[in-house]
This record gives sequence, structure tokens and C-alpha cells, in this order.
Amino acid sequence: MSEDYSRDRRIVKTDEFSSVFRLRPVQRTAHFVLYTRSNSLSHARLGVVVAKRFAPRAVTRNTIKRITRETFRQSTLPAIDCIVRLSKPVNARTGPATSASLKNALRREVSQLLRSQQAAAGAATTEVQ
Repeated sequence: MSEDYSRDRRIVKTDEFSSVFRLRPVQRTAHFVLYTRSNSLSHARLGVVVAKRFAPRAVTRNTIKRITRETFRQSTLPAIDCIVRLSKPVNARTGPATSASLKNALRREVSQLLRSQQAAAGAATTEVQ
């Protein structure tokens, strides 16, 4: 478990985002797409992309980023670069910006994406042994 989200655990440069986006999406959920690429570091890194067209309110976008970062921080991932991208609208301007049910649904989806990478890493290590 990484337990932190320091700058070295983030994907921040445009070139780093581009190199991961060039690859095919690894997994999809109802609202998110996960892109991954192995890296040469000893830890995983995360990038989050939340477009304004899919989450028009800043409160919603920030909530999505916060949930994604916290889930990443609590997960045990191999040395990969992960980008979680919002791919479908999560709410409309007319409804509430965030709600407990929305947060729980988003948390479940992000957890599912990251667990898939943990499982893939576990399967890869058992094949090597």
C-alpha cells in the first residue's frame, strides 16, 4: 500500500499522459476508462482526466479526482502508469453536484478498475514463478 500521493506518484507532464494514452484502454466501467503502461519506477503513478463536458460542475470534477486519488493511494499496484479518464456524463446541471449515492457509485467503479490491475499483476507473478 503506497499510503501517500506525493508528486513522484503522479503523472503530471503532457508527454507522460500522451505515452499512456497511445495504448489501448485496458478496462472500462460505466463511467470510466483505464489506460495503463508499465514504468521503470518502483511504484505506480496515477493521472486523472475529468472533462468539463462530462462533469459540468467543478465540485463534481473535484470529487471524482479526490475519490480516484484516495482509492489509488489505498491500493497495491505494480510499477505501472495508470490514467483514469471519465468517459460518460455523471450528472446534469439540474441535479445536485454530488450526493452520497454518486460518491459510492464512483468509488465502486474506480475500485473495480484498480483491482483489475492488482489481479493482473498477481496473475503475471504466478506465471513467472
